Amino acid sequence: MEPPATPAPRSWVGHDGRFRDRAEPRTTSGDTLELVEESLDINLLNNAIRLKIQNCSLLPGGVHVCETQNLVVILIVTNQTVHRLVLPHPARMYRSELITEGQMQSVFTDIGKVNFRDPSNYHMIPSIPGLASNSTASAAWLSSDGEALFALPSASGGIFVLKLPPHDVHGIVSLVELKQSSVMQRLLTGWMPTAIRGDQGPSDLPVSLSVHCLEHDAFLFALCQDHKLRMWSYKDQMCLMVADLLEFVPVNKDLRLAAGMGHRLRLAYSQSLGLYLGVYMHAPKRGQFCVFQLVSTESNRYSLDHISSLFTSQETLVDFALTPAEIWALWHDDENQTIVKYINFEQNIAGQWNQVFVQSLPEEEVNIRDDQDPRIFSRGGERIMDLTWDELKKEVTIAVENELQGSVTEYEFSQEEFRQLQVEFWSKFYACCLQYQEALSRPLALHLNPYTNMVCLLKKGFLSFLVPCSLVDHLYLLPDEHLLTEDDSTIFDDLEMSRDVVCLVQCLRLIGESISMEMAFIMEMACSRLQPPEKAAEQILEDLIANDIENVMEDIHSKLQEIRNPIHAIGVLIREMDYETEVEIERAQPLNVRMNLSQLYGSGTAVTVVCRGVCKMAATRFLICRDLLILQQLLLRLGDAMILGGGQLFQSQQDLLHRTSPLLLSYYLIRWASQCLASDVPVDTLESNLQHLSVLELTDTSALTPHKLECLMGSCQYTQLQEYIRLLQPWCHVNVGSCRFLMGRCYLVMGEGHKALDCFCQAASEVGKEEFLDRLIRAEDGEMASTPRLQYYDKVLRLLDIIGLPELVIQLATLAITEAADDWRSQATLRTCIFKHHLDLGHNSQAYEALTQNPDSSRQLDCLRQLVVVLCERSQLQDLVEFPYVNLHNEVVGIIESRARAVDLMTHNYYELLYAFHIYRHNYRKAGTVMFEYGMRLGREVRTLRGLQKQGNCYLAAINCLRLIRPEYAWIVQPASGAVHLARTGHSLNRHLFRIAARQIEILELEDLEKECLLARLRLTLAQHEPSTAAVAGSSSPEEMVTLLVQAGLFDTAVSLCQTFKLPLTPVFEGLAFKCIKLQFGGEAAQAEAWDWLAANQLSSVITTKESSATDEAWRLLSSYLDRYKSQNHLYHHCVINKLLSHGVPLPNWLINSYKKVDAAELLRLYLNYALLEEAVDLVLEYVDALLGKGHEHFGIEVAPMVWLPYSAIDQLLQALGENTTNHHSFVLYQKVQDKLEDYQQKVDTATRDLLYRRN
Repeated sequence: MEPPATPAPRSWVGHDGRFRDRAEPRTTSGDTLELVEESLDINLLNNAIRLKIQNCSLLPGGVHVCETQNLVVILIVTNQTVHRLVLPHPARMYRSELITEGQMQSVFTDIGKVNFRDPSNYHMIPSIPGLASNSTASAAWLSSDGEALFALPSASGGIFVLKLPPHDVHGIVSLVELKQSSVMQRLLTGWMPTAIRGDQGPSDLPVSLSVHCLEHDAFLFALCQDHKLRMWSYKDQMCLMVADLLEFVPVNKDLRLAAGMGHRLRLAYSQSLGLYLGVYMHAPKRGQFCVFQLVSTESNRYSLDHISSLFTSQETLVDFALTPAEIWALWHDDENQTIVKYINFEQNIAGQWNQVFVQSLPEEEVNIRDDQDPRIFSRGGERIMDLTWDELKKEVTIAVENELQGSVTEYEFSQEEFRQLQVEFWSKFYACCLQYQEALSRPLALHLNPYTNMVCLLKKGFLSFLVPCSLVDHLYLLPDEHLLTEDDSTIFDDLEMSRDVVCLVQCLRLIGESISMEMAFIMEMACSRLQPPEKAAEQILEDLIANDIENVMEDIHSKLQEIRNPIHAIGVLIREMDYETEVEIERAQPLNVRMNLSQLYGSGTAVTVVCRGVCKMAATRFLICRDLLILQQLLLRLGDAMILGGGQLFQSQQDLLHRTSPLLLSYYLIRWASQCLASDVPVDTLESNLQHLSVLELTDTSALTPHKLECLMGSCQYTQLQEYIRLLQPWCHVNVGSCRFLMGRCYLVMGEGHKALDCFCQAASEVGKEEFLDRLIRAEDGEMASTPRLQYYDKVLRLLDIIGLPELVIQLATLAITEAADDWRSQATLRTCIFKHHLDLGHNSQAYEALTQNPDSSRQLDCLRQLVVVLCERSQLQDLVEFPYVNLHNEVVGIIESRARAVDLMTHNYYELLYAFHIYRHNYRKAGTVMFEYGMRLGREVRTLRGLQKQGNCYLAAINCLRLIRPEYAWIVQPASGAVHLARTGHSLNRHLFRIAARQIEILELEDLEKECLLARLRLTLAQHEPSTAAVAGSSSPEEMVTLLVQAGLFDTAVSLCQTFKLPLTPVFEGLAFKCIKLQFGGEAAQAEAWDWLAANQLSSVITTKESSATDEAWRLLSSYLDRYKSQNHLYHHCVINKLLSHGVPLPNWLINSYKKVDAAELLRLYLNYALLEEAVDLVLEYVDALLGKGHEHFGIEVAPMVWLPYSAIDQLLQALGENTTNHHSFVLYQKVQDKLEDYQQKVDTATRDLLYRRN
C-alpha cells in the first residue's frame, strides 16, 4: 500500500495568452514526488510523473515551481539535497497562435531525457552549517539571472541560502548564511525564555519561509519560533525588519512561553496595492490570522501596517491561501471532516467567516428496492483510465460475479436467495469503493489561482474545485445555527426585506427537511413526464399534512407570521433565481480570438468542473423552487388575510405560482443537462452529420455558437438534443420554431421521417421571426431572391434530399407550391423537384403529371428527357409509350430520336421504343421509317451475327408497317447520312429523287423494302454459314453479296439474290466452275470441306456413295445450273468453259456435248483461243459430219439441212496447222481438215445442182 501523503503539497499556476490555467498540483510522500500538469482549456498528454529520490525525504512544501519566458523550472528540496528540474515552457512547445487540436503534449512529455544526476542541477546540503533538524521550512526561487536559490533554516540558527548557477552556464555552487551579528544575538538570547532556547534550538529558527522576488534582489520572510517575523535582503545579506507578532495577539502570555511551531506565513502581491503578508498564529484550541501590508519608508526602512486580525475556533489548520482581499482556509475538525471557509478581511468588520459547502461523500448504505437490479452504476469524478466506462462496468461485473460464484457451496437455491447474495456482494463492493473514495478525498492543500481567483482543493487522489455560490443558494444551504446569525445587512439593503427573505428560506428548509423520498419522487416524475408541477406540489402538500407527526405545519405557520410581506419576499426570491438575461455576443472577432474562445474550458477537467458546478447549482435551486411551490400552495390553502399581508390579492399569488413553475422546470432541465453523458459518435457518422450541416450552411457557426441546441446538433448528440427539447417544450416559449426544426433533425437521425416533416412544417410559421431560422435562409451569392418561407423550404428540401427521403421531399415540395402561387420560377423548381423524386420512386404517372404542370418550358423539356432515359433504363416502356404527351408529342419524338442516334445500338433500344411509340398512335409510316433506319444502322455499325438478325427483323417490321397503309401512301424516305427524315404525304410514288437543300433524298416503296429485307436475310444466311463474313456483310451491296455468297459456296442463295435484283448469273457460274477446278485438283481435306457447301445447295439428289465424290457432285451441280438457268447466246456455258480452259482444265464430255448442241462455232473459237488445235480439229470433223447427216443429233440438228460452216474459225485453224507443217502430227491434222472440207464442199455442190435442177 502506498504510504500516506504528507499534508503539505503545493501547486503552481502558469498564465499565458494561449495556455490558460495550466497548473501543476503535486503531492509528496517520503522520498516520492508526484507531479501532475492540468489545463482547463486543453487535454494534456503524458502529464503525470512520479519521482523517487532515494535515501532522502522530501521536505513538506519543499517543491517550488518557477516560470520564465522560455522555461518552467521545478526546484526540489529534501533533507539532504536540492534539485533543479528544467522543462520547456508551453509557449515554446507550441509557437503557433492557434491550437486547433483537442489535446497537446505536457511539459513532462520529454522528462525521460532529463539527466537527474547532472551536477549542475543538484547539490548536497553541506554539513556546515547544516540543516536544522526540527524545522521543515524552505523557500526557493529563481533570480533575474536564472540562478536557482534555496533558502533553508540552518542548524546554528538563521537561514542559509544555497545558490546554483544558471542551468546553461558552467559555474560553482555558492553558500550564504543570513544571521544576525553576535552582539544582537546575545541581546536577543539574554531575555529569551529557556523553553524556546533550550531543546527547541535557536530562537530565531524559521518555522515558515516565504520569498518575494524583486528585479535585482529578493526579500526573504522568516516566521520564527520566537513568534517574530524577520525580513532579509538576499542581495545585501541584511535583516531589514524584525516584527514581534505577539503584539497583535490579545492574550499572549501563555503563547509567549511556547515555541511557535504551528505558525504559517503566506504572501500576496498586487501591483496596485503592494505586498501583503498573511500570518497564522497557532495556539492550543484557537488560532488567529493577522494580515499586514509591507510599508517602506525613506532610507530603505520597512515596517508592517496591520490590516486585520481574524479569529477562528478551529484547531487543526491544514493550509490557507492569501489574496489582497481574502483569506481562504482549510481545516480538519474533531471528527476529521473537511472544513473550508473564507473571509474578506477588508469589508467584513464583524470578522464572520463564510462557510464553503463541501460536497459530502455518498451515503454509506443504498436502499435497493425489490424491482431494482443491485448492479447500480453511477459515474463519479473523471479519472484517467486505460478502460472506457463500458469496459470498466464489464470488468467490475465479472469480478463481483466471480466472487459470488466462488462463495456458493450449494448447487441449487431459490431466486430470492440468489438475489440476496447479489445484494450482499454488491454492497461489499460499494463499501470498498466508499473507503477508497474517502481515502482519495482527503484534502491536503488549498490552491488559489491568482489570475482567475479559482479556488480548488488538492486531495490525495484528485482536485476539487470550489464554485461560487449565489445568495439564494447560500441561504438555503447554510446550517440553522449560521442562518440565525447571518448578518441581514449583507443580504439586502432593506433590512426588513432581508428578514422576510431569511424567514422565507427557513420555511422552505422546514418543508425540504420534511419531504420523504417518495414525495420527492412525485415531483421528479411530474417534471419528467411534462405534467404540471403545481399539481405535484399540491399532492406533496396533502401528503405532508396527512403525515405531519412533528407539527411541521405549525412551525411553518408560525414562521409565516413573522414575514411582513410574504408575496413580496417570494417575488424577491424568484427574481434572484431568474437567470434570464440578454447577452450580446460579438461575432465579428478575429479568427485566432474565436478559435481560442472555442477552447475556453475545453479540457476534460474543465468540462467536469463546469458540469458539476452547474449541476450542484441547478439541483439546489430545483429544491428551492420545489419547496417554494409547495409553500405557495400552502398559502393558497390558508387564505388568511393576515398571512397574506393585508391587501395582497389572490391574483398575485397565482402570478407568482405561474412564475415559479417554469423556473422549477428550467432548473430541472439544467440539472438533467449537466448530468447527461455525451454519446460516442463514429467518425463516419460525424462526417455524415457535417455534410448535412453543410447543406444547411451551419458548419461555420455551429462550432462557435453560444447556443446549446446548436452545439448538440453540431456534436451529433441527437438523443440528448431530443430530450432537451422535450423538457424545454412545456415552459419555454422562445424560439419555438427553432426548437421544432431541431426536433425535426433529431427525428431524421432516429429514422422517424414523417415526424420530422411535421416538425419542419410547424417551424415554417416562425421563419423570419427567429435568429436561427434567419441564418438558415440567408441567400447565397447569385441565388434568386424569394420569400423567406420559400428559402426555408428550399433548405429543408435539400436536407431531405441528401439524406435520401424522397417521399418527404415530395410532400414538403407539394406544400411549398401553395406558398409559391405567384412565383412561377419557384413553382418550376418545386415541380421539377417533385418530378425527380416521383421518378426515383418509380411513380411514373405522378412524375409525368408533375412534368406537365411545370410552367418553365426549358425545365419541362429537361424533365421529359430524363423521363425518357430513366424509363428506358428501367425497361418500363409501356408507361413511356402510353403517356398522352399533350402538346409534347414532337418533343418526345425528338428526344427519343436524338437518344437513339447517340447511344450504342445493342445496349439501348430507343429505336424499338420509338417504333412502339408510333405504332401505339397508328402512325405506321413513321414507325416503318424508324425501323428501316434502325436496320440501316445495324448493318453499318453492328457487324455481328446478332446485328444481322436484328437487321432482318427491323426490315420485316418496316414492311409490315407499310402493308398496313393504303398502297398509294406505302412509301418512306430513305434515311440519309445522319438519319435526317423527310415526311411527305400525297399520291403514290414510284422511285423518285428529290433535291432538297442541296441534298438528294430517295423515296422507298414497299417493293424496295422487300428487296432490302431479302438482302438482309441473305446476309444473315451467309453469316450463319460463314461467321467470319459477318463483319463485312452488314452494309454490303447486292453485287458484293453475290461475290461473298459464291465464295462461301451458297450458290442457290446467290442465284436467288441475282434474280431478285436482276443481276447476271455470270459470277455464280464462274465461282462454281472455280470450285470444281479446286476440287478436281484438291486433296482429301478439300473434298471433305466441299460437302458442307454442297449440302447448302439444293441438288435434285445428292449421291454420297463411294462411287460418287464431292468433285462429281460439284460437276453435277454445275451441270444442273446450266440446264436450269438459260441465258442469251448461251453466255453461262461460255463463261464456264472459258473459266475451265483458262485454268488448263480439260472440259468434261458432258459440258462439250452440251455446248455442241447450242453453239458449236463458239466452242471452236474457245478451242482456238486456248490453242487446243487437236480438239478443234475433232470438233470441225464432227461438225462437218453432222452437217452431212452423220451424228447430227449431237449438235442439235434434227434434220440434215444445208447450213453454214464457221469458215472464219476453220480458216484460223487451218492457218495455225499450216504454220507448223514441219510437225508431222500437225500436218496430218491439217490434211484431215482439208480433206473433210473438200468432201463437204463437193457434196454441197452436188446438192446445189440437184436442187436447182428440181426447181427448174
